Amino acid sequence: MNYTEFTGKTVEEAVENGLKELGITRENADIRILEEGKKKLFGSVKARVEIAAKNAETATETIEKEETQTETVEEKIVESAANSTEGMTDGERAVAFLDGLFEILHITACTELVSEGDKIEINVTAANTTSIIGKRGATLDAVQTLAGAVANTGRDDYKRVVVDCENYRENREATLKKLAENLAAKATRLEKKIKLEPMNPYERRIIHSALSQIEGVSTQSEGKEPNRYIVVIPDNLADPEAPALSARNDRDRGGRGGHSSRGGYGRGGYDKKPYNRGGYNKKPYNNRRREGGSSEQTGGTTMKKSDFFGTFLGNSKDNQD
Repeated sequence: MNYTEFTGKTVEEAVENGLKELGITRENADIRILEEGKKKLFGSVKARVEIAAKNAETATETIEKEETQTETVEEKIVESAANSTEGMTDGERAVAFLDGLFEILHITACTELVSEGDKIEINVTAANTTSIIGKRGATLDAVQTLAGAVANTGRDDYKRVVVDCENYRENREATLKKLAENLAAKATRLEKKIKLEPMNPYERRIIHSALSQIEGVSTQSEGKEPNRYIVVIPDNLADPEAPALSARNDRDRGGRGGHSSRGGYGRGGYDKKPYNRGGYNKKPYNNRRREGGSSEQTGGTTMKKSDFFGTFLGNSKDNQD
């Protein structure tokens, strides 16, 4: 038998590397341990093993078997789709495509063609809905775009395809409508424009539609894709030239940390007057005078004579009289 040497951090790792490279199983291999891996104060010594196939024919059969399985999943899906899409409707073709797509992505999911009329509706059920929906529906939108491209292949007129995952789009639509109502009330109350974060055309359409039924506000889209967003404009807009507030900024008025009817609040709390070193709302030092007597000014501040410690240390001649 022809032995080949392999190394690794441990004996087990060296054996695994050798079996993988030779394409044989442990049962069909003869293994010799030359040196076990050791750790030293500085560095380490790798483990060394020698491996040879017990039966050359068995090893050859194993390699040939693995070579026959080199056909990728993508190739199988393309071949299967080409043979099975004949005679399918547009919706069925889109469903078959999604099944193959999820298999490539190693996502356990089940697709169902809900309806196929003016638009094609497909529902996806998955063990892990996050893998299908993605952040704010980004993955689901991408899947829907691909399904729409497949369904409309060879068609003269475009048919809309909607891919949903366990009522996500219905719940998202309800959330957007509620958000639109709140922002309309906020814009009217503040008399300012409010801009939303960027959305896809589908979600912008929901916002436009919801606000078109609310009196006192109007909407317009600004920016370029994919960063196009909606601006809510109240009819009682105070300053048309003022920049729009962000919908995510809840601090409509005031400074840091909260609201204030005066446009801010002092360090001491809400709507308090500025304080000085003596405390809140106290008169400055130079307004403090000794009751029933004169005062003496030092550095612009009127202080009581009794405020000084000890006696005045001046020229002794000043006090001779």
